[in-house]
Amino acid sequence: VLFLAYFAMQVIYARRKYKISPPETAGHPEFERIFRAQANCSEYFPVFVSLLWVAGIFFHQGVAAVCGLLYLYTRLKYFQGYTMAAQGRLGPLYTSAWLLWLLVGLALAGLLAHFLWP
Repeated sequence: VLFLAYFAMQVIYARRKYKISPPETAGHPEFERIFRAQANCSEYFPVFVSLLWVAGIFFHQGVAAVCGLLYLYTRLKYFQGYTMAAQGRLGPLYTSAWLLWLLVGLALAGLLAHFLWP
């Protein structure tokens, strides 16, 4: 949640800096990149939290926590890279997607082990 609050604050600061009042989402290119980076991170947060929760409960808390911390770090790098240039988001984007797929695998493995093997 702190990451989402940080990203939202960056949008507020950019709105003030470039004098873009809500509900406008277009204007200076730097503002648009910050706005899109914040929106993209917010869109994936429910998926991330759900997968983290299921993987932590049904697979292993420690492994899920490490994946979660790495995911948060890569999303921070994604946000920072995107605010500088659109191409700056690609490396962290691929890494965070890989971590989400890893969490999907861990969650599925944990669920299968819990419900199919007594």
